[in-house]
Amino acid sequence: MHNALHPVLVISSREVRDQFRDWRIIFPIIGLTLLFPFLMNFTASQMLGFVNKYGATIIGERLIPFLLMIVGFFPISVSLVIALESFVGEKERGSIEPLLNTPLEDWQLYLGKLISSTVPPLLSSYLGMSVYLTGLVISHIPIPDPQLLILVVCMTTVQAFMMVAGAVVVSCQATSVRSANLLSSFIILPVAFLIQGESVVMFWGNYATLWWVVVGLSIFSILLIRVGLAHFQREELLGREIDVLNFRWGWRVFCSQFTENATDLADWYRRVIPATISRMRLAVLVSVIIGIGAVITGSYLVSMFPLVLPKGGSNFPENLQKLMEYWPIFSFAPALSIWWQNVRALLVGLLLGAFSFGILGLLPLYITLAIIGYLYQVLLNNGLPSALLITGLVLPHGIIEIPAAILATAAVVYAGARMATPTVTETFGETWVRSLADWTKIMIGVVMPLLALAALVETWITPQIAVQLFR
Repeated sequence: MHNALHPVLVISSREVRDQFRDWRIIFPIIGLTLLFPFLMNFTASQMLGFVNKYGATIIGERLIPFLLMIVGFFPISVSLVIALESFVGEKERGSIEPLLNTPLEDWQLYLGKLISSTVPPLLSSYLGMSVYLTGLVISHIPIPDPQLLILVVCMTTVQAFMMVAGAVVVSCQATSVRSANLLSSFIILPVAFLIQGESVVMFWGNYATLWWVVVGLSIFSILLIRVGLAHFQREELLGREIDVLNFRWGWRVFCSQFTENATDLADWYRRVIPATISRMRLAVLVSVIIGIGAVITGSYLVSMFPLVLPKGGSNFPENLQKLMEYWPIFSFAPALSIWWQNVRALLVGLLLGAFSFGILGLLPLYITLAIIGYLYQVLLNNGLPSALLITGLVLPHGIIEIPAAILATAAVVYAGARMATPTVTETFGETWVRSLADWTKIMIGVVMPLLALAALVETWITPQIAVQLFR
């Protein structure tokens, strides 16, 4: 193992030395890294003076670690250009051919470039935070406690690895520095939104939640590294001059994966759909486990956020009966609205999963089942027949709707897993198109019909069952 990693360290050390020799790279990074903390120190002192004037000292206390997090993030975003140029920049300059012609493995080249691209952003980030904390001490501003400092440093480190890993993936897939710089917005903007969410949690003072953010970002960083290793091929890097947006090719690949040479609709349902679900069986198992965990989490959250229902639960059967008198029985409008709401939630899951390799695609399923677990526990704590209510109001259509949501979620998870799986026969784009075709296949062939049936049951049958149960 040591012999295999030695070339990685040699490549990374050589790249880092070359970067620190180039004053055009180091001078702007160090200059901005040293200037920005002084600006944040001035901002902190002015804000503390303002909020203390009105007795809002807690705002000032929460502001200090927030500015520290911004100081750590700023140098990473600036020095991200090093990672973006790690492959495609040297390719344009013609300096990467000797490195690619060495007898090193592809993963050794990739990891060497990844490590060398991570060192400057991290060093600049640590330098900026050190300058900021030193300025706080000089200005006699209380610094955060050590546990909070460790949390901010861990978040900054993980975010740096995640951004650099994403930038290196972009660099080895892009055909020019210009396209790599444009694609970097898909890295910087989501992380900027993440920083905003972290700042809200930080101002709430719920620091334990931020440790879960660190864990999630660590997993996502590992996935990004895995995706880069899976799709990095030196031959493709040297041979690809320009990427042409070929819709005809994409449509042919999509249709080929969607139909899988099915002769007719019956053959498609008899052979293609079961084979696709069989390939997704591990993803289905993961989705089921996540769903069970969501129900347990929802039940647990009742202890943290209790809800006391008003008395008068004995009038529930009468109120339900009055509602049924005005319920549009055998009307398709409510069913269509319910069906579209469920489909839209799963489309959001696909969109989230596309930017997170399937991880965030679990959110719609997780949130839905967590709400069910929360409501069940709330009803139980308030002395209401929770099992009867869930059976009458959720279970009739839920036994159709929940499996459909699990299948759709599993298709997103499976697509993310395919993106992180090494393959020598498919490009990154082809893998993505085929994964989208599998998801569409499951949605059109199984999930959407099941959701339509569940919507009809929820509109026509569930209310009738509820009325019979509560008479």
